[in-house]
Amino acid sequence: MNEIRRILAVESSCDETSAAVLEGRVVRSNIISTQIEIHKKYGGVVPEVASRKHFENIIPVVDAALEKAGCTLEEIDGFAVTHGPGLVGALLIGLTYVKSLAFALEKPFLGVNHIEGHIAANYIEHPELVPPFVCLVASGGHSHLVKVIDYDRFEILGRTRDDAAGEAFDKVARALGLGYPGGPNIEKLALEGDPKAIRFPRAALEEGSFDFSFSGLKSAVLNYLNSMEMRGEEVNKADVAASFQQAVTEVLAEKLIRAAEESGSPYAVLAGGVASNKKLREEVQRKGKGKDLKVLFPSPVLCTDNAAMIGCAAHYRFMKGYHSDMELNAMPNLRIGD
Repeated sequence: MNEIRRILAVESSCDETSAAVLEGRVVRSNIISTQIEIHKKYGGVVPEVASRKHFENIIPVVDAALEKAGCTLEEIDGFAVTHGPGLVGALLIGLTYVKSLAFALEKPFLGVNHIEGHIAANYIEHPELVPPFVCLVASGGHSHLVKVIDYDRFEILGRTRDDAAGEAFDKVARALGLGYPGGPNIEKLALEGDPKAIRFPRAALEEGSFDFSFSGLKSAVLNYLNSMEMRGEEVNKADVAASFQQAVTEVLAEKLIRAAEESGSPYAVLAGGVASNKKLREEVQRKGKGKDLKVLFPSPVLCTDNAAMIGCAAHYRFMKGYHSDMELNAMPNLRIGD
């Protein structure tokens, strides 16, 4: 196989259509077309609508990525695409399109795990970062504590037992009437509130566990809102948002720092959409202060779903000789390391 120097990557696992061109871990372009405004009126992502928009957007997004990178399809050495986890219809749009390009141009392609992509986003901006290290991947659908043993080897230290952190943000935002997307809306409103106003529960689970549970916290917020309504008392939504956000970020930060320390990792790393939350970043830095740890996280644009992170993950796998065949299918429940 020829050396894979220039990669065209595609991401379409949920409601962002993205394409990127990378040379190694250097990003030449990273185009993202978001569907947030479309899904706002539904209060969340509608899978059928998302798939239809991916179908409409994928060709112009890929064309824009190639144009910005200053190259043609013929100059691409290999292709990468998210094949799971995610919405099956959305995944199939990106996967089918990339397969067709690879087949027509007789170039190799690689299916990439979306969660591994989020972790790899850190390699783009932090050249000093090399495995092994511990990473918290927190997003709308995932809350994982991962020990990154090598670029292609992972050990799950902990995961959510119910709601993911981002999912809890979305549900609480809906209860507060803040709309979609919940995370950014709660973060914005929390700036006006007191994080100590309401003591919501922190689920520690069993002693030493690195798993997460946010359903109890979500229920506690809903019960608080219902009790206030029944008593006819006015709810300070900013205080609720700030107190809820504090409860989530404290637990995430504490377990990340503890996992990094116990595993001997020199880094405590954040990834995923929730990693763009400023309060979470502050909590991780605060809890890591004075410890022999370096806290790293990507820029907000690389925390969201994007193709640059998929291309970066593919870069290291291509280097080890990995590639996929035309029988590769979308895997909506794909687990990291599979």
